[in-house]
Amino acid sequence: MGEQQFRVWCLLGRKAGDNTQVRALAGALGWGFDEKQIRARPWELLVHALPAPTLAGIDRGASSALTPPWPDLVISAGRRNEPVAQWIRAQSGGQTRLVHLGRPWAPLASWDLIITTPQYFLPQAANILHIRLPLHTPLRTPLRTPPAAEDTAQTDVWQARFAALPRPWIAVLIGGDSGRFVFTRAKGERLGRLSQQLAQAAGGALLVSDSPRTPSAVMQGFAGRLGVPHAIYRCAAGGENPYRAMLALADAFVVTGESMSMLAEAADTGRPLFIFDPGDADTPWWRLAHNYRYKPLSFRFAMRFGPPRMRRDVGRIQAGLVEAGKARWLDDQSVAGAGAALDSLPGVVPCTDAAGDNAQADLAASVEAVRRLLIRP
Repeated sequence: MGEQQFRVWCLLGRKAGDNTQVRALAGALGWGFDEKQIRARPWELLVHALPAPTLAGIDRGASSALTPPWPDLVISAGRRNEPVAQWIRAQSGGQTRLVHLGRPWAPLASWDLIITTPQYFLPQAANILHIRLPLHTPLRTPLRTPPAAEDTAQTDVWQARFAALPRPWIAVLIGGDSGRFVFTRAKGERLGRLSQQLAQAAGGALLVSDSPRTPSAVMQGFAGRLGVPHAIYRCAAGGENPYRAMLALADAFVVTGESMSMLAEAADTGRPLFIFDPGDADTPWWRLAHNYRYKPLSFRFAMRFGPPRMRRDVGRIQAGLVEAGKARWLDDQSVAGAGAALDSLPGVVPCTDAAGDNAQADLAASVEAVRRLLIRP
């Protein structure tokens, strides 16, 4: 087709991490893109068993319109949007190319390209690209320099709001239940205690943001342990989200370990990163009542009996960051030794080009793989 502008649709759902990846890839392609908000119905899982692509699993009235002209490329992430992508290709007469991020439920051969990360157990194949961390738009990258004007404006606003807080600023980014990780009030209290001690030792303040997945009891337990200066943003309260500004402004980060996207974005800054383990340590899972919820039970069932490609182990991402020296675990030992080092930070540490090398390389490789699908020599 030659070098030209292609019509790109991004399928977006309820998971912020999936949406971040989809938008990062679409934006880096440089062709422009249309966002299609998809709202799944409660029974969407059943649709995967049907023999032909269908929109039966989505609420069409609450979703974006899906009408011709059909796109040249659809980028999706997450199980709920898979049938939608396959349906769009069927409507286009097979002309639309499909790129999926993460680990698809549909047969691997049904995708033109799958871009996946180490927590999934996908094989090596011609249509599968393995990268190190989930895609995101690096804070500084040749694909986006200088930062977007809206990001700069938001950062300036939040920097003024945080100005009264002592430095260093330690951003605490809190996720929620995912796979074998189940958040409880007790875990929120432990995260609050360790974060409090970290900021207290450094003489700084905490900039806190939860996510739509964070249980309210966890945040109550967390906030109840804080005595240092802090600012807390709750997604449930609505309003302007300071997450991107925190990535730009914080001197160090504490991130809950189940969130691959937040870990990737924090690691990209090159600043000190502490991973909080929301697991259950050495306690056998069957002894803890919270592990008998639907999500952790179904995850363990899939890990035990499902095929390798349906398994997931986010510990592979965490271990990779720690082994590479890009992060350390947040525990009593690391907190005891980190205060003086954080206290010596001279304000915000700029995000250097070297800090984002991995993110830039992964994004560039993904862009090149997608372009090969559409651009013919």
